[in-house]
Amino acid sequence: MEKFDENDINYQQAKRQVERLRGFYGHLFSYVAVNLLIVYYNYINLKPNESYFQFKNFITAAFWGVGLLAHALFVFLPRFNFAKRWEEKKIKELMDKNKENEKPPMNF
Repeated sequence: MEKFDENDINYQQAKRQVERLRGFYGHLFSYVAVNLLIVYYNYINLKPNESYFQFKNFITAAFWGVGLLAHALFVFLPRFNFAKRWEEKKIKELMDKNKENEKPPMNF
């Protein structure tokens, strides 16, 4: 197995992307699992001749689906990733500030 330099910028970026993907897939799995349980619960509690297609049976899936879609946009579409750009900008700003605050040793 190939060893990677953990200080390499490309490695760090790839690692962050893999963590984002893992987070998204976990979110997707929980969305599907929970909504299947909700569908099953709603189905077994239907009254005779009652249609399943009622708004109340789709509220959770709809609102959670919007959140899942937003999560997918941040993971798979780079131009929606303003949080990453903000993070990098803030890191650079703090590093520059720390450089300014460091005073060189005085030579006597």
